[in-house]
Amino acid sequence: MTTEMRTRKNSTIGRAVTVAAGTAGALLLWVVDDPWAGHDLTVRQGGTVQHVGPVAVAVTALVAGLAAWGLLAVLERGTRRPARTYRIIATIVLLISLAGPLGSGVDLGSKLGLLGLHLTVGLALIIGLPARRGC
Repeated sequence: MTTEMRTRKNSTIGRAVTVAAGTAGALLLWVVDDPWAGHDLTVRQGGTVQHVGPVAVAVTALVAGLAAWGLLAVLERGTRRPARTYRIIATIVLLISLAGPLGSGVDLGSKLGLLGLHLTVGLALIIGLPARRGC
């Protein structure tokens, strides 16, 4: 196995771990906030109020992680400073995504809990995905 192949494999494993860690962090925060603390994370969608469950948290975090990974992969092929460009774009997307919980959270506790979920996943991806991975 060549050095380039090992580096690519290490990078892939590291990025998969980062996506999984962001998802696990969000689920852990959900468990602490929803079942343990007894606060129901709820959002308004249309005219109904919906509970935010663990499946929604995990799927959303995984989709965000895979989308971020895809963005970074595209930037690595076509830009001179992919990590810097990725972090700028990802930070802007994270800031925009914070409008969701602020606008749809039913009460202050739900808004704060959902903001925490967004920040947990977003920061894990912004910091972890483009990190240098040594052999």
